[in-house]
Amino acid sequence: MSVGNGKVYLLYYESMSHLATIIKDAHPDKVVLVNTTWGRFPDGFPNIHFDSDLVEEAKCGSSVCFLSSMADPKQIFEQLCAIYSLPKHHLPFIRVVLPWFSTGTMERIENFGDVASAKSLARMLSATPIGKTGPVTFTIYDIHALQEQFYFDDTVLVELQTAMPLLRNRLATLPDKDSITICFPDDGAHKRFKKYFHDYPLIICGKERDLHDPSIRVVKIKEGDANGRHCVVIDDLVQSGGTLIECAKGLQAGGASKTSCWVTHGIFPNEAWKKFTEGEGRSLITKFWITDSMPAVAAVVNGQEPFEVLSLAPLIGKLITGDESGL
Repeated sequence: MSVGNGKVYLLYYESMSHLATIIKDAHPDKVVLVNTTWGRFPDGFPNIHFDSDLVEEAKCGSSVCFLSSMADPKQIFEQLCAIYSLPKHHLPFIRVVLPWFSTGTMERIENFGDVASAKSLARMLSATPIGKTGPVTFTIYDIHALQEQFYFDDTVLVELQTAMPLLRNRLATLPDKDSITICFPDDGAHKRFKKYFHDYPLIICGKERDLHDPSIRVVKIKEGDANGRHCVVIDDLVQSGGTLIECAKGLQAGGASKTSCWVTHGIFPNEAWKKFTEGEGRSLITKFWITDSMPAVAAVVNGQEPFEVLSLAPLIGKLITGDESGL
């Protein structure tokens, strides 16, 4: 239930300015952008300043949201400084939207001496002071490992969201929507995401050792039928893209007419996305959908075939305002 003037005051990290503007434009009567100066002192340490008038005004709003991006380790400290300060301004309900939990793939220790940094980042975020109306809420989209939500302390609230509605909406507009089959690269992805695609035929893939060379593992169809179908491979993130390429090969060997991919988080270190614009992935993948959870990557690949960026803005806008008009 809204209190005060009923508005949501949206603060954002500098790399998220485009996403924040889209959200504001979709909800002009409900969202107020709070400009922040992300300065640095000569020694490189942060010199941050919120718009003081709007922060004061935000005390009368319904909630405050900080749109964060911790895609680069160098960005984490200054954002923690900003996040820690928000409760001290006596603001109403505070939510931090962290689209990608950046250490999500770093939760395992396989050898003595390995350092798992996922728990460390969760501890840092858990140190956020309790706000005027209670603990700060951290909203994460398609966290890599569901158990990581339990890395956070009880001093904050963790809210897990999914970006899969963006893909469902996009698939419904395709001319061959009736021939689409949803594919999962492994059992883990199937268990996690199948509930969002109960009305589609499903395929589960898996890695097997090559019959001619046991040292090589290839991706093959374990369950389902790809013959004559437009197969859309679903996963939470992509790094090098190798698994998706091998999955596409397995699906085409099974008779798929087309293969496309969706991942919420297009990480693509070292410009690995070029495998799909210039490399072998270009001939294998018809369409590759990602979100703008990684704004720098999204800006580079958007418009380059086969990539298409589906913005998180409608989902975030609906979440923070309760208004579906921007969808």
